[in-house]
Amino acid sequence: MASRANHIVLLGAALVRAAAILCLQTDPGHAAGNEAARPEAVNAFPVASGVRVAGDDKRTRFVLDLDKSIQLRAFTLADPYRVIVDLPQTAFELGAEVGNTGRGLIKAFRYGLVMPGGSRIVFDLTGPARIQKAHVLDAANGQPARLIIELESVDRATFMQSVSAENRPELRPAVETVTAAAAENPGTTKPAPGPDARPLVVIDPGHGGVDNGTQSGEETEKNLVLGFGLALRDRLEKTGKYRVVMTRTDDTFIPLGDRVKIAHSQSAALFVSIHADALPRSEGDAQGATIYTLSDRASDAEAERLAEAENRADAIGGVNLTEEPTDVADILIDLAQRETRTFANRFARLLMREMKGSVRMHKHPLKSAGFRVLKAPDVPSVLIELGYVSNKSDLQQLMSESWRAKTVATVAQAVEAFFAKRVVSAVPAN
Repeated sequence: MASRANHIVLLGAALVRAAAILCLQTDPGHAAGNEAARPEAVNAFPVASGVRVAGDDKRTRFVLDLDKSIQLRAFTLADPYRVIVDLPQTAFELGAEVGNTGRGLIKAFRYGLVMPGGSRIVFDLTGPARIQKAHVLDAANGQPARLIIELESVDRATFMQSVSAENRPELRPAVETVTAAAAENPGTTKPAPGPDARPLVVIDPGHGGVDNGTQSGEETEKNLVLGFGLALRDRLEKTGKYRVVMTRTDDTFIPLGDRVKIAHSQSAALFVSIHADALPRSEGDAQGATIYTLSDRASDAEAERLAEAENRADAIGGVNLTEEPTDVADILIDLAQRETRTFANRFARLLMREMKGSVRMHKHPLKSAGFRVLKAPDVPSVLIELGYVSNKSDLQQLMSESWRAKTVATVAQAVEAFFAKRVVSAVPAN
């Protein structure tokens, strides 16, 4: 009986050895040796190769160069103030001193592997700040993919609103104490509300004042687009989700450069310029709405003609059209322009999708041209040509209250979809 048991044990050991030998023979990593397998494993991960931090104590931008696009998740933690960015497992090929010091709102940062398949960047902040942007730009025009984190200074109350309760249990007693004290002393002064974090949308009705725009009989483009712009403002404000600024609310001439400055100076999240087109009789007839984004080169001759005509409108107001020089050598400016155009193109596609279901569109609804009002380097901007004043059917629609209400609703739906997609990558931790 004992000999039989020993035989079984020896047989089991032999099977284990055979299985181990078989695994070594069939595993290409072991067949080639660990040294050969290791580079393949590393190369499978995204590689981070460069970091830039710019800004001040009001707004700071962090940029990380990557060899491929990735998904990310960003959230905040309190006491001390931190921003956490979770990534897929990433190979950080950065200098040993990178992250020891920061700039602006970032005191310092550290990075590394936190679990198999997952990496993390932790930013130590100089004070409370909210995540204004957190996303990755795809590689384009010889530039690598780039992870972008943009932080904006806020007060503590605003910061704490972005921190989930699970991440700040140590603060609950203090919160409860303050609540109880307020109940006992109803006259206690309430803290001042924090800054309005809702996205700002700038609506730009084209032309105005001495500049009528296109015209058909008594109907002028400047009046048609002003009515549409005001209706769109009212629709967006009614939701309570956005702050809305108009470049003009009456029959006033606003230079094109000033329209751009309004969006830029107020850190607008979206700029929507409203126009209506017209074709010279010699160029035949056209109808339907068109959506334009910025391009250094117009997408077709019609777009180029229209852009030139709109840009020359500044001459009516006697304003010099000479553009201010741009420091194209600065990688952060180039990045801001790439980022802005990416968001603008995304909004244009969303807008086309919403409009085509209920509004007659041009046969080529998405175009690009060098409109001056679209040139804010840090504000996603589109120009909507609602239709052709030179087309009788389009003109009737432009004058119709019901058509305007329906079209305003579709633009508002596109705005809703745009901002829902922009904030999805920066969420509180669960």
